[in-house]
This record gives sequence, structure tokens and C-alpha cells, in this order.
Amino acid sequence: MPRTRSLAFSELKIGILVVAATIIAAVVIFMLSGQQGCAWQRYSLKTRFADVSGLKVGAPVRVAGVEVGTVTGIEFVGPQVEVTFSLSRRMKERVTSESMAALGSLSLLGQSTVDITAARRGRPIPEWGYVRSGRLPGQISDVATNATKSLEETTRVLQDIREGKGTIGRLITDDTVYREVQQLLLAATDVASGLNRGRGTAGRLMTDPAVYDSLQHSLDRLNAILAQIDAGQGSLGRLLRDDALARSLTSASGNLDELTRKLNRGEGTVGKLMTDAELFDRLNAVAERLDHLTAQLNQGQGTAGRLLQDQQLYENMNKAASELLALVQDIRKNPRKYLNMKVSVF
Repeated sequence: MPRTRSLAFSELKIGILVVAATIIAAVVIFMLSGQQGCAWQRYSLKTRFADVSGLKVGAPVRVAGVEVGTVTGIEFVGPQVEVTFSLSRRMKERVTSESMAALGSLSLLGQSTVDITAARRGRPIPEWGYVRSGRLPGQISDVATNATKSLEETTRVLQDIREGKGTIGRLITDDTVYREVQQLLLAATDVASGLNRGRGTAGRLMTDPAVYDSLQHSLDRLNAILAQIDAGQGSLGRLLRDDALARSLTSASGNLDELTRKLNRGEGTVGKLMTDAELFDRLNAVAERLDHLTAQLNQGQGTAGRLLQDQQLYENMNKAASELLALVQDIRKNPRKYLNMKVSVF
């Protein structure tokens, strides 16, 4: 029968020392390599979302994209979902009242995360405090949502096209629209053929050298006129180039300005007419008298009015004038008849 040997105290001491060293080494490696640290190096915060989009306990929590915590609890609080998470205490200065928590994702189809913006302002949030929630721009979930909306809109457009709605839908489903487009293409082909054969103004311009030469000649003449104007020839050229003419126009403009100022000051007859209320009233009174006189003439009042309105008076005057004219003519023909002189000597 083999003899069992009792465990020596020295061997037991060596074993205990190896186990302790292994534990200490594991803790040191964990503290040096981990971002979250030990339990005493973390603190807990909360936030609330209307929808957590599949977030689970143990999901990573990131601050400015760096993983520094984990989700420790998810529960309903009224209509919202309250998320509890732990962070490294080193994040206290970066997670403040100005920070915002939002749902993120490790990839398009990956695990959901809680992303927190780092803030330099604001006061540090105490343990078990709340981080305000919101939506960060440019999230993968937003891309997926927009892609879904785009697919739905594309599907709706394709359905409308199949039902013949809109121009493209009618073009695909309505034979009448197709025939009209076909006729339009045939007409465009005819126009292009006519241009190639030199029909019309545009066609002649494209094919007839004489029309091109005439147009080129007109352009050459226009260039010559512009060159003369640029050289200071003619009225336009002098207007652009002649300093004396420019000074004369400036002087005329100055005189016009001075005349305008005099008129505004009430100088001269026209100026008084513009500014003197008394003169205006007098002219207005004269105009009213002329209107009254014209009305009396139209009514046949007075000699001139009767002359204008009384037909009998007009005929009598016309008859008297005719008789006077006949008398003058008779005197010219036979003056002795009216000039009879008798001389007697006593």
C-alpha cells in the first residue's frame, strides 16, 4: 500500500503566493487596458428616450466616439424608456449639462449604442443625474430612415407611372400622347430637312453663300461705324471723345439746374406761376370769367352772342354786306352816275 505524503507548509505558501500574484496581475492588466476601470472608478447616469430602437443591457456607451461605459438598465417610465448607464469617472468634466445623449449604432446593421456629445461648458452632472436626450445629425438610423422614405417615394412614383399619371405615365400608357410625340418628332425632322435644303431664312443662312456674304458685309459696316465712333468721328463720336462738347453739355446741364432752382424759388413769371398762390388765383379767376363769357356767347346773350346764335341777324348782315359790295362794284363801273358835279358862275 503506497504511503501518502502530507502537504508541506512551504509548498502551500508557494501556491498561495502564485494565486495572489495571478489575481493582482489580472487586476493591473484590466486597469491599464480598460477604458471603464473598476467599479469604484465608474459612476452612473440616466437618460430617457421615446424609443430605444433595440438597445440592450450591456450595450456600449461612447463619449465623442470613445467607448467609456456600458448600459446597465432599461425600464419604462411612463410613455418613455429610461436608460441607466455607467461611465468612467474621468468623463465627469466632459459630460456636463450641455451634453446630449442620442441613440447610435456600431454599423448599419450592428449593435445599438448610446452616444454622448462631449461639452466644455456647463456644470458636471452628479451621479444618477439625467443627461438630456436628442438626435445627433448624420446618424446611421437617419440614413436608413431616409433610404426607406426614398424607396417608398420611388415605389409611389412607379405606381403612378403604371397608372398613367403625369407626363411620363401618359407617355407610357396613352397611345394619343405617343402619337402626338411621334408627330412632333416627324415635324422636327421635316424642319431639319428643310434647313439642310436651304428653305426659310435660317436654311438660306446655312446654305446660301450670298446671304452669308450679305450678313458679313452688314457686320463689317457695323464694325466700321463703331470704329468711327471710337475714333471720335460724327456726333456720337464727338459726344464720346470731344471734351469741349462734354463741357458744353455739362454747362447746359448746370444752366438747367440753375433754372430749376430759380423756378423753385419763385423767380420770374413761370416761377411765380408755380409758387405764387395769388397769381394762380388771378389766372383762375380770369379762366372762370372766360368760361362765363363763352357760356353767354353759346346762350346768344349780347351782340356777339346774338351774332353767333341769331340766324336772322346773320342773314341781315350777310345781305347788307352783299348790297354794299354790289354798290361798290357799281360805283367802280359807272362813277359818273354817283359823282355828278355842277359848276355855275354868277
